[in-house]
Amino acid sequence: MKLGLQLGYWGAQPPHNHRELVGAAEEHGFDAVFTAEAWGSDAYTPLAWWGASTERVTLGTSVLQLSARTPTACAMAALTLDHLSGGRHIVGLGVSGPQVVEGWYGQRFPKPLARTREYVDIMRQVWAREAVVTSDGPHYPLPLTGDGSTGLGKPLKPIVHPLRHDIPVFLGAEGPKNIALAAEIADGWLPLFYTPRLADQYNEWLNEGFARSGARHTRETFEICATAQIVLTDDPDTAYAAIKPFLALYMGGMGSEDTNFHAEVYRRMGYADVVDEVTALFRAGRKDEAAQIIPNEAVDDSAIIGDEARVREQIGVWEAAGVTTMLVSPGTPEEIARLARVAGLTNG
Repeated sequence: MKLGLQLGYWGAQPPHNHRELVGAAEEHGFDAVFTAEAWGSDAYTPLAWWGASTERVTLGTSVLQLSARTPTACAMAALTLDHLSGGRHIVGLGVSGPQVVEGWYGQRFPKPLARTREYVDIMRQVWAREAVVTSDGPHYPLPLTGDGSTGLGKPLKPIVHPLRHDIPVFLGAEGPKNIALAAEIADGWLPLFYTPRLADQYNEWLNEGFARSGARHTRETFEICATAQIVLTDDPDTAYAAIKPFLALYMGGMGSEDTNFHAEVYRRMGYADVVDEVTALFRAGRKDEAAQIIPNEAVDDSAIIGDEARVREQIGVWEAAGVTTMLVSPGTPEEIARLARVAGLTNG
């Protein structure tokens, strides 16, 4: 099992120890470092800043907001970082939800799957640099023509020759159709709330994508980089209590009351009644209560909490389910070193 350090996005203030965490991840055999973005810090700036001090780890985004950049702007950022890192970049993309897309970015949300397909195709045209980049749209027409345009747009190639002509693209996907799309057009899948218990269901959706004409991968060459809270502890109750507010936010506070893709993930896990109650409490401002009603079983479905023996055993369960990389968020260099040892990345 490979491990990736998930730095995520910033809270109210920049984190104080990410340089140390990145250095420890590189030192102790982690495969990758990932950053994220929501509606505060962006993903690329911290990734380039901290990544400049590394030599080996892959530098990934988990995930970039698709609506934050045009596909050519994203492709430019990716080819730039890929050059600077010596070919160590992974582009992780996600569509987010209508509240963020329309409320923060001022973009239209409908048809997210079609937009994703078009977006990735344009990026790959940029990196291939075989011809000028064009797209018939309808979401990202290049060149832009018609009402409101000058009609002077010119098809272009990137000035910079990409270091790699096929930079890996991973998709953050939660619903069945989006997961199938990831298997068809992407190089990996970035599930936020993954549970090995539903591996057969995930594989059914993935296999639908692998079976489509032109699919880039088979199951054997496809990456599943699953976010996983791993807490090495002899005090599991404290760990459960620390994770539940995060789950309450995503179950009850992300998206609108009736359009929350994260909540749907937990409904598919069998927690529909919990989701309904958490949502009602969270939106009534009773956030602490919303967290407290989440059962430990819901935490265990997408996290690993326990002593070294349990963590080691459960990592094997996730690997057997098809996960190739676990994206984890240790809070200190010492936690990184210990987790690396338990996962078998190092001996010391």
